[in-house]
Amino acid sequence: MSRDARWKALLELLVERGRLDVEEAAAELSVSAATIRRDFDQLAEQQMLVRTRGGAVVHGVSYELPLRYKTARRASEKQRIATAVADLVAPGEAVGLTGGTTTTEVARALAVRGDLATGSPALTVVTNALNIANELAVRPQFKIVVTGGVARPQSYELIGPLADGVLGQIRLDAAVLGVVAFDVVHGAAAHDEAEAAINRLLCERAERVVVAADSSKLGQRAFARICPARLVDTLVTDTAVDPEAVHRFEEAGIRVVAV
Repeated sequence: MSRDARWKALLELLVERGRLDVEEAAAELSVSAATIRRDFDQLAEQQMLVRTRGGAVVHGVSYELPLRYKTARRASEKQRIATAVADLVAPGEAVGLTGGTTTTEVARALAVRGDLATGSPALTVVTNALNIANELAVRPQFKIVVTGGVARPQSYELIGPLADGVLGQIRLDAAVLGVVAFDVVHGAAAHDEAEAAINRLLCERAERVVVAADSSKLGQRAFARICPARLVDTLVTDTAVDPEAVHRFEEAGIRVVAV
């Protein structure tokens, strides 16, 4: 196992459990305790965790795994979801993409669509995610609009009032939301209130709103609400979704696509 893969696995375990002992982590990953101690020390230097006697705990009370460490989680589900979301976009449309691992996969799925290979532009993409803008900027047939703002290290998203000037002057055909939680009662939500505020603006500027979320995020709640469920037109998720959850979303007027 490479160091990068090992670090991702350690951080995922830490998010799930809140704390990890060296011996416990070594057994989980089938490596030596000395290797885990070095990993913990190096991750602590990057402020990714807090070192304790004999182990580590999550960094801070409200912990969010940074984007670069989340890319391997539910990868196949996210790729299927992304392809289905990309299929909902028509050539020539203006699409808003929030940050996140699933929306990053949506951007990649759009980039390889044959019917979007040419056009002036083939697609207009508005995003506050620096990594998405970076990936799509090399596609000359895509018009890329990046909001202003201050970069948030965890998600590569631009946040803050500087984005208001751009988002207040545009209209979108669709906004695609990556969320950490989506519930019929509590709506779509994010960990960070500033991130949620930008995502909310994208929703307000769009004719239709699509939530792209794997089934583990459904029925969950998070700190900062992006929008109520009634503003969402379509939910694209994976086939592990609870049928009862599908029924609740459809009763609320939301089209559910499970792939």
